[in-house]
Amino acid sequence: MSAAGLVLETVDGSHVTGWIDLSADHHQPWGIVHGGVYASAIETAASVGASSAADQLGMIAVGVNNNTNFLRSMSEGRVTVVGRAIQQGRTQQLWEVEIIDDRQRLVATGQVRLQNVTPRPPA
Repeated sequence: MSAAGLVLETVDGSHVTGWIDLSADHHQPWGIVHGGVYASAIETAASVGASSAADQLGMIAVGVNNNTNFLRSMSEGRVTVVGRAIQQGRTQQLWEVEIIDDRQRLVATGQVRLQNVTPRPPA
Protein backbone atom coordinates (compact mmCIF):
# COMPACT_ATOMS: atom_id res chain seq x y z
CA MET A 1 0.00 0.00 0.00
CA SER A 2 2.80 2.42 0.80
CA ALA A 3 4.40 2.04 -2.65
CA ALA A 4 1.08 2.75 -4.36
CA GLY A 5 0.45 5.63 -1.96
CA LEU A 6 -3.05 4.59 -0.94
CA VAL A 7 -4.17 6.33 2.25
CA LEU A 8 -7.34 4.94 3.83
CA GLU A 9 -9.61 7.42 5.60
CA THR A 10 -12.62 5.31 6.57
CA VAL A 11 -12.94 1.54 6.78
CA ASP A 12 -15.92 -0.48 7.88
CA GLY A 13 -17.57 -3.68 6.80
CA SER A 14 -19.61 -2.07 4.03
CA HIS A 15 -17.75 1.09 2.96
CA VAL A 16 -14.14 2.21 2.44
CA THR A 17 -12.76 5.61 1.42
CA GLY A 18 -9.27 6.90 0.80
CA TRP A 19 -7.03 8.75 -1.62
CA ILE A 20 -3.80 8.61 -3.63
CA ASP A 21 -1.60 11.56 -4.63
CA LEU A 22 -0.47 10.45 -8.09
CA SER A 23 2.97 11.51 -9.35
CA ALA A 24 5.84 10.42 -11.59
CA ASP A 25 6.52 7.65 -9.06
CA HIS A 26 3.36 5.94 -10.39
CA HIS A 27 4.13 6.30 -14.12
CA GLN A 28 4.63 3.63 -16.73
CA PRO A 29 7.26 4.40 -19.44
CA TRP A 30 4.93 6.71 -21.40
CA GLY A 31 4.36 9.21 -18.62
CA ILE A 32 0.93 8.24 -17.35
CA VAL A 33 -0.12 6.36 -14.22
CA HIS A 34 0.34 2.60 -14.53
CA GLY A 35 -2.93 0.66 -14.45
CA GLY A 36 -1.51 -1.59 -11.76
CA VAL A 37 -1.70 1.34 -9.34
CA TYR A 38 -5.45 1.51 -9.86
CA ALA A 39 -5.94 -2.29 -9.79
CA SER A 40 -3.92 -2.49 -6.56
CA ALA A 41 -5.89 0.32 -4.93
CA ILE A 42 -9.18 -1.29 -5.94
CA GLU A 43 -8.19 -4.70 -4.58
CA THR A 44 -6.78 -3.20 -1.39
CA ALA A 45 -9.88 -1.13 -0.64
CA ALA A 46 -12.17 -4.11 -1.28
CA SER A 47 -9.99 -6.52 0.73
CA VAL A 48 -9.71 -4.24 3.75
CA GLY A 49 -13.45 -3.55 3.80
CA ALA A 50 -14.39 -7.18 3.22
CA SER A 51 -11.98 -8.35 5.92
CA SER A 52 -13.56 -5.87 8.31
CA ALA A 53 -16.94 -7.51 7.63
CA ALA A 54 -15.52 -11.06 7.79
CA ASP A 55 -13.83 -10.29 11.10
CA GLN A 56 -17.27 -10.34 12.73
CA LEU A 57 -17.40 -14.05 11.74
CA GLY A 58 -13.87 -14.76 12.97
CA MET A 59 -12.66 -14.87 9.37
CA ILE A 60 -10.65 -12.87 6.85
CA ALA A 61 -11.47 -12.17 3.21
CA VAL A 62 -9.13 -12.91 0.31
CA GLY A 63 -9.57 -11.75 -3.27
CA VAL A 64 -10.43 -14.38 -5.86
CA ASN A 65 -11.23 -12.10 -8.81
CA ASN A 66 -10.35 -8.48 -9.63
CA ASN A 67 -11.89 -6.90 -12.72
CA THR A 68 -10.59 -3.35 -13.17
CA ASN A 69 -11.55 -0.99 -16.00
CA PHE A 70 -9.30 1.98 -16.82
CA LEU A 71 -11.39 4.87 -18.12
CA ARG A 72 -9.20 8.00 -18.04
CA SER A 73 -5.45 8.46 -18.06
CA MET A 74 -3.72 10.73 -15.56
CA SER A 75 -0.18 11.92 -14.94
CA GLU A 76 -0.59 13.55 -11.55
CA GLY A 77 -3.12 14.76 -9.01
CA ARG A 78 -5.17 13.44 -6.14
CA VAL A 79 -7.72 10.73 -6.77
CA THR A 80 -10.38 9.57 -4.34
CA VAL A 81 -10.96 5.85 -3.80
CA VAL A 82 -14.49 4.83 -2.75
CA GLY A 83 -15.50 1.21 -2.17
CA ARG A 84 -18.81 -0.32 -1.18
CA ALA A 85 -20.11 -3.80 -0.61
CA ILE A 86 -22.56 -4.94 -3.25
CA GLN A 87 -23.25 -8.35 -1.72
CA GLN A 88 -22.04 -9.98 1.48
CA GLY A 89 -22.74 -13.62 2.15
CA ARG A 90 -21.49 -16.28 4.50
CA THR A 91 -18.75 -17.48 2.12
CA GLN A 92 -18.27 -14.71 -0.46
CA GLN A 93 -18.50 -10.96 -0.89
CA LEU A 94 -18.65 -8.70 -3.93
CA TRP A 95 -17.29 -5.14 -3.72
CA GLU A 96 -17.32 -2.25 -6.17
CA VAL A 97 -14.62 0.41 -6.02
CA GLU A 98 -14.41 3.69 -7.94
CA ILE A 99 -11.40 5.95 -8.42
CA ILE A 100 -12.42 9.56 -9.08
CA ASP A 101 -10.34 12.63 -9.99
CA ASP A 102 -10.64 16.11 -8.46
CA ARG A 103 -13.21 17.09 -11.12
CA GLN A 104 -15.45 14.16 -10.05
CA ARG A 105 -14.66 12.19 -13.23
CA LEU A 106 -14.38 8.42 -13.07
CA VAL A 107 -10.76 7.37 -13.70
CA ALA A 108 -11.07 3.64 -12.98
CA THR A 109 -13.68 1.30 -11.62
CA GLY A 110 -13.56 -2.29 -10.55
CA GLN A 111 -15.27 -5.16 -8.87
CA VAL A 112 -13.55 -7.59 -6.54
CA ARG A 113 -15.02 -10.93 -5.50
CA LEU A 114 -13.66 -12.18 -2.19
CA GLN A 115 -13.82 -15.46 -0.33
CA ASN A 116 -14.36 -15.45 3.44
CA VAL A 117 -11.85 -17.89 4.94
CA THR A 118 -10.89 -19.00 8.42
CA PRO A 119 -7.51 -17.51 9.27
CA ARG A 120 -4.57 -19.81 9.87
CA PRO A 121 -3.87 -20.32 13.58
CA PRO A 122 -0.81 -18.45 14.85
CA ALA A 123 2.45 -20.43 14.69
